[in-house]
Amino acid sequence: MASGSYEGVLLGMGNPLLDISAVVDEAFLAKYDLKPGNSILAEEKHLPMYDELGSKGNTEYIAGGATQNSIRVAQWMLQIPGATSFMGCIGKDKFGEEMRNNAQTAGVNAHYYEDSSAPTGTCAVCVVGGERSLVANLSAANCYKCEHLKRPENWTLVEKAKYIYIAGFFLTVSPDSIQLAAEHAAATNKVFMMNLSAPFICEFFRDAQEKAFPYVDYIFGNETEARTFAKVRGWETENVEEIALKISQLPKASGTHKRITVITQGCDPVVVADDGKVKTFPVILLPKEKLVDTNGAGDAFVGGFLSQLVQEKSIDECVRAACYAANVVIQHSGCTYPEKPDFN
Repeated sequence: MASGSYEGVLLGMGNPLLDISAVVDEAFLAKYDLKPGNSILAEEKHLPMYDELGSKGNTEYIAGGATQNSIRVAQWMLQIPGATSFMGCIGKDKFGEEMRNNAQTAGVNAHYYEDSSAPTGTCAVCVVGGERSLVANLSAANCYKCEHLKRPENWTLVEKAKYIYIAGFFLTVSPDSIQLAAEHAAATNKVFMMNLSAPFICEFFRDAQEKAFPYVDYIFGNETEARTFAKVRGWETENVEEIALKISQLPKASGTHKRITVITQGCDPVVVADDGKVKTFPVILLPKEKLVDTNGAGDAFVGGFLSQLVQEKSIDECVRAACYAANVVIQHSGCTYPEKPDFN
């Protein structure tokens, strides 16, 4: 495809959050009842944490949110201006401005819905020993409305896109928007993709997840999420390859694309279930001293994967790019990366 025909090829919809990232200690995790590697929504008891993180000398503010991270990384890998777009809700404030500037710098065509009643969402990223624990305070991100999606200037992004990606986190915000985009994708033979995103999504938002699932052509997730997905369905197996296969064989709304399941396992091989078969791909191992933090690794993995998928490359190539992007991002703080990719 000529670069012009890539315009808006990939669309993401999700929760734009500003990451407030700092290195903390075990006592900090204990104080706020957090587990390393986990991802949760903020409750009342977590709210003082944001100021406490902000007062640490090493705090960084990085534009984040799972879907937006993946779209930014895909854009970085593609190096084709305007290839990607993103929609989500921000507040009318300093953090919202920062988000806007960041998307622009990244080359992503962001159509934010602005909500004046809530501040831009934030995500506390508590890093201990390179492992991150995430606590999202959605605020404005939680205010996204289907009406925004239906506006002609935004719906054109959906119509232009050939690939649509939405993290599972958005199921807690606007399942109607997901349904609208999913049905459009099925009706027009586009590729619709989601992420399991977190154990709590698989456990507590199962109904919304189940409603979207028949439309999902590619589903991403990690081993913990996959096992939780299996557990709530009473599958009685902890075997990730088996689970990936079962997920790929769940019913589909449209027969155009068969579902492909892609599960990461940290430094263990990536599992891909496709057409009744499972393949595993080793990841690029990184010496411990080069690891900065795992924040954004899964998002970057998806972004790398999507950057090749939209170019109609093979699954092997998609996984190779995914592993490359994740490897780069874990050597940087948050979901950030050097100016140009070194992937060929």
